[in-house]
Amino acid sequence: MIREYNENGTSARFVMHCGNKLFSGKGLSKPAPYPINTFVYNKESAQEVVIDEVAYTMPEGSILPLVSNQHFIFQRPESLTAWQFNREFYCIADHDSEVGCVGFLFYGIHHPMFIRLDEEENREMSHLAKVFSDEMMLRDNFQGEMLRTLLKRVIIKTTRIAKQQCESYQQFADEKMDIIRRFSLLLEANFKQQHEVRFYASVLNKSPKTLSNVFSLLKQPAPSVLIRNRIVLEAKRYLHYTEKTAKEIAYELGFESPAHFSRFFKMYSGTNVSEFRNM
Repeated sequence: MIREYNENGTSARFVMHCGNKLFSGKGLSKPAPYPINTFVYNKESAQEVVIDEVAYTMPEGSILPLVSNQHFIFQRPESLTAWQFNREFYCIADHDSEVGCVGFLFYGIHHPMFIRLDEEENREMSHLAKVFSDEMMLRDNFQGEMLRTLLKRVIIKTTRIAKQQCESYQQFADEKMDIIRRFSLLLEANFKQQHEVRFYASVLNKSPKTLSNVFSLLKQPAPSVLIRNRIVLEAKRYLHYTEKTAKEIAYELGFESPAHFSRFFKMYSGTNVSEFRNM
């Protein structure tokens, strides 16, 4: 079952999947023509999900946030409930002060993030799923605002649970964790053009050394490693899911030349571009 809410004037779109066998791909069963974020709720038994060609196990009673550029295929999509929304419906970046999820649930450095629910949390999420389903059946002037309110509740609830399960959030002040979040969001927006730590440190009003020390204190990978890993991941996505040539990918990802990109990819992926594309 797929139920949709659309606002023609703003292009806002919200989609609910429940028992949908086609729930897979980039956003939907085929590439979405617009960026869309996703919450997947697995109330039933654990199942495999392949995200960007890597297999994971999604536990029973868990939630998985996914972003628009992730490709995913679930083993039993018909047993899942999922909510999808575009920026026009609810912009998580613009409303981050309300929900605090940007750079953590979405566009964070720990992905994929499987957020486990206890028995009470599972009951609450199951109830929210029913409320969503009931609301999707209505058609009046209040429907859009009600769906946004319900979505915000899911985001806040999920963020709270995830932070309780994240050891770093229990040990360190919000100020330091906020640096991690802000870096993650900056990285997502700029990694194609900005490959050096000094750019991100400058935007965050830190020296490169201070920024690296914060990540070290919080036992996170160094900023330089995160930048490198994000570039490699995007290169792999282009090679897997597009027909772009190595030259096109090189310039798309901000490299001075295809040769520079090829050396970078071989060094940090362990294989050359042509071999990876044929895997």
